Amino acid sequence: MELNIIIIIVLLLLSAFFSGMEIAFVSANRVQLALDKKDEGIVGRVLQKLTQKPSNFITTMLVGNNVALVIYGFFTGDLIVKYLKQFWSDISSFNELFFQTLISTLIILFTAEFLPKVVFQLYANNLLRFFSVPAYIIYLILWPATQFILRLSDFILKIFFKTETDDAQDAVTRVELAKFISQKLQHAEQQEGEADKELEILNNALDFVDVKAREIMIPRTEIVALEDTATIDELRDKFVKSGLSKIIVYHDNIDDIIGYIHSFDLFQKPKHIKSILRDVLFVPETISIHELLKLMTKKKKSVAIVLDEYGGTSGLITLEDIIEEIFGEIEDEHDKNELFEKQLDERTFILSGRHEIEDLNKKYNLDIPEEETYETLGGYILSKIGEIPEENEEFDIDGKFHIKINKANQKQIQKVVLTKLDVDEN
Repeated sequence: MELNIIIIIVLLLLSAFFSGMEIAFVSANRVQLALDKKDEGIVGRVLQKLTQKPSNFITTMLVGNNVALVIYGFFTGDLIVKYLKQFWSDISSFNELFFQTLISTLIILFTAEFLPKVVFQLYANNLLRFFSVPAYIIYLILWPATQFILRLSDFILKIFFKTETDDAQDAVTRVELAKFISQKLQHAEQQEGEADKELEILNNALDFVDVKAREIMIPRTEIVALEDTATIDELRDKFVKSGLSKIIVYHDNIDDIIGYIHSFDLFQKPKHIKSILRDVLFVPETISIHELLKLMTKKKKSVAIVLDEYGGTSGLITLEDIIEEIFGEIEDEHDKNELFEKQLDERTFILSGRHEIEDLNKKYNLDIPEEETYETLGGYILSKIGEIPEENEEFDIDGKFHIKINKANQKQIQKVVLTKLDVDEN
């Protein structure tokens, strides 16, 4: 009796191993797996052989699992019947079969299917590497059976379906690469306190195609512009006061932008603004900055005006803004850091309304909800209260934050005092 129990436990462990290794191989991050295979040790060499033909590995695990389950069924069935007859002496054949199936299936589902697959999926790469050697030994033992099944499958597919098995390529998807880089960034921040710059650039490059123009544009209210009727002296003063290298020029109002002027153009000693006016590119808010970069390169433009759905000016984007989205902030002597931030205590912060939600969550772990309808802290507050609040006004948002408006005008929220509330306070 004790021997039977030991055999059943061993078979359950084997079934769990086969099920787990199958799901681990399918779920493993291909980038990390490719790096593991380049290791010079025995694990790297074994992984190379195991994953050389994915169909061979998967079939081996399936064959091993089925063999373990069949043998398990014989031993478990006899054991269950012996225990049942101790309490139910006149049990019928139907009831024997019913309880054998029910009990053995519940045991196998939990111990050899559900639980191992969850664990192996969570730690796919680590467990695939850890169990690579025993998996390879079983791979060699079951090689004849595996090859027979594969050849039989190829024959059936070729005769009846006019096709052949196609081994899945060990390709790296964009999602897997992004996940791998994200994990490395988190690990670097935890270990060293700051992320690797090269990894950040790679991560930004992967996200590049998903970023829309409206997410990085300079908003309409902050565009420095001049009317086309202005004099050269007024233009020169505008350059000096703003510290910018480019000034937008409009006719009548900001919704009718006709071009821009570069500060270098003043060396030409122009007599009027229109003689040195440069063309701008007009694009919708929904265009991705990936497409915008290609368009600006093709049209040889360095400034794009972002238009809303009604054709009005929504914002402004320069080539520098797009490049910064990949390589991070590029500061020059004219840049001014107008964003204010100060941490008063563990839960209280003074922040500019223009702070991006993503940056605040990353830096202070505030867990502010991120949505497509807003990008900044001010936008988040406006989306919740539906109006621009007055200075010194106080209120709670989402039961998570207490907000006090430190500074605001009729157009925007400029500075707020944000306090993260404890759950107990609600």
